[in-house]
Amino acid sequence: MIKQLAHINIRTKDLQGTHDFYCQALGFTHGFDFQKNGKWFGYYLKAGSQTFIEVFEGDPGQVGNINHLALEVDDLDESLERLRKCGIPVGEKKLGADQSWQAWLEDPNGVRIELHQYTAESSQLTGQTCIVNW
Repeated sequence: MIKQLAHINIRTKDLQGTHDFYCQALGFTHGFDFQKNGKWFGYYLKAGSQTFIEVFEGDPGQVGNINHLALEVDDLDESLERLRKCGIPVGEKKLGADQSWQAWLEDPNGVRIELHQYTAESSQLTGQTCIVNW
């Protein structure tokens, strides 16, 4: 069911400083940007293969928090069916602004988990800027 960790999302008050830390100090490479209302809102950093760190500008109470983890799956429909058969509450499948399929659930501790299935148009694969409206 699970292929690999797709991404971890963190919030920051300093997009550029966080980018410099991960890219210059740790050697990550830039994947693609997120824009919101015409402004730079966040980005993906490549962490090897098809694993990423997703960074968004955050409110002061969110800064430094890991917002969620995303797990890449082979077949999202099959994964959702399996989870539901196990009695796990899970959200509906939807196509994200990054052109990847996703569905959400929580672990028993309240950790938010995004199940993630790439498409040929996914920004993670194309490097295309992702325009968000949420």
